[in-house]
Parts: sequence; C-alpha cells; structure tokens
Amino acid sequence: MKIGAVTFPGTLDDSDTIRAIEAAGAEAVALWHGDADLRGVDAVILPGGFSYGDYLRAGAIARFAPVMGEIITAARKGMPILGICNGFQVLCEAGLLPGALLRNAGLHFVCRDQWLKVENNTTAWTSRFEKDAEIIIPVKNMDGRFTASKSTVDELEGEGRVVFRYVGINPNGSLDDIAGISDPTGRIVGLMPHPEHAIDALTGPSDDGLGLFLSLLDSVVTA
Repeated sequence: MKIGAVTFPGTLDDSDTIRAIEAAGAEAVALWHGDADLRGVDAVILPGGFSYGDYLRAGAIARFAPVMGEIITAARKGMPILGICNGFQVLCEAGLLPGALLRNAGLHFVCRDQWLKVENNTTAWTSRFEKDAEIIIPVKNMDGRFTASKSTVDELEGEGRVVFRYVGINPNGSLDDIAGISDPTGRIVGLMPHPEHAIDALTGPSDDGLGLFLSLLDSVVTA
C-alpha cells in the first residue's frame, strides 16, 4: 500500500509523517506541492507545518497548490485523506472539511502532550481504537481553534463526525472541545494534534498515534 505525504514550502512534519507511514508497514511516497501528480498512491496525508508561511491565513495559499487539485479530485472519488494540524487547516480551506481554524484563544503558540477522547472509531483512520478511548499525543499550533457556525457544529455532533475531542484541557479554545472531525463518509479526517509524533513510546509520550496509520491500512485492505 502506498501513502503519500505532501510537502509544501514551510511544511515541518513531512519526514515524521513518512516515518510513521513506514512504521505502520506501508510504503511512503513523497508528494511535492508543485506537482499535479499523486504518483499512484492509495491515500494522502497532509502533514503539519506552516505552508507558505501561513500568509493570508493558515492553509489559504496551500489550498491552490497544483497537488491540491489532484487531491480534491481523488478525495471526491473516495480516496482516504488525513490532514494533521496545518493539513487540517488546508482541508478546511479546500472545502473538504467544514469550519475553520483560527488563532488560539490565548493568542499563544501551544506545545504540550494532550489527552484526546476517541469519539468516532468508524472512520478510515480510527478503526483501531475503542470508542471513548483516551489517548495522548502532542499538540503544537498557533491557529488551532476550531470554529464553525452553530448549524455546522450541530450537524457534526448530530452525525457523529466529531472524531477526537480534547480531554482535561482545551488548549486552543475550540468549540465543543473539538480536536478532529471527518467528512460524511469518514474517509477524510482532520485533527490538530500530531499522531506522527506518538508512534513510539521511546520518542513520544506514547505510541497511541500509530493507531491512525494502522487503521488506514485496515480500511484499504478490506475495501
């Protein structure tokens, strides 16, 4: 199985994402923002960072990169897509996920190990988790405050599309403690915390993040 990891100018976590993909047993394929070519991958991950320097607003320029045209088309045809931190912001800017990520409520960059509750374990990226399980993975962002209209939040909650929720502390002021959401199909997921930094208990706070990458392998193999 091939999983693509996209690099934009300013991406920071592409190499960590590639390491996580390989740790799960898949083949990692590096995708460049300027190439309108997905190189035959079965799924795509948009890693964290500060694409295009977060000019205008986080993810706003990356949404128009040549590779994103291919990703949007593939996503609408059913390809699984994961957006991590800045990748989540890009997915929202591209219209693949609803809402927006705004400046943290405290107006400070947040970097900490964060407890999350798994609200939905039926997506392409969460089947390895028990529902309501609590996992710990790092969060690091400046623009991580999820916001959306009341009707959109009500829809996400009512349809079970809140995938992860902050536990104990809300690090950025996100509505309803939302840390991650999905599209209606469950194939597209975005979250602010960084599972690629929690794939080995020796180097991270846990290996809980590996579950997202293993879940994808399961979903593609059984599809």
